[in-house]
Amino acid sequence: MSFNNLKKRIKRNEGYSNKPYKDQLNFYTVGYGHLIRKSEKFYFNKSFKKKHFEDVFNSDFEKAVEEYKKNFFKNNHTQSEKELLIEMVYQLGPKGVVKFRKMLFFLNKKQKYMASLEMLDSLWYLQTPERVKNLIRNYTKK
Repeated sequence: MSFNNLKKRIKRNEGYSNKPYKDQLNFYTVGYGHLIRKSEKFYFNKSFKKKHFEDVFNSDFEKAVEEYKKNFFKNNHTQSEKELLIEMVYQLGPKGVVKFRKMLFFLNKKQKYMASLEMLDSLWYLQTPERVKNLIRNYTKK
């Protein structure tokens, strides 16, 4: 299954920076929304080419897909549902996504609009409103 469009969308939503910056939650991030871990202090001292961050993005994306498979794959999701959940895992991490119990309930019941309302009624929406609205648009149009 190809996720090329999803990868492009995540990159667009994350933006790109070759220098560390603080995200909405005050965490240091670099590249395409890569959370800088304690073991990655080298990002503060050294410059990297965009190719490096492309590789980091691909690794982070694969981790998000694996977490999706581990935590959510047992449900028979449509392509748009998979993409929604993978992007949420990419942005929020699997522990963040599982907190959306009501949204996941409605998503698994194929109640798109109720799931969308749950996304809008969240701290996540308050932090990244345009991203959430775009994800809802993509999720509900298919």
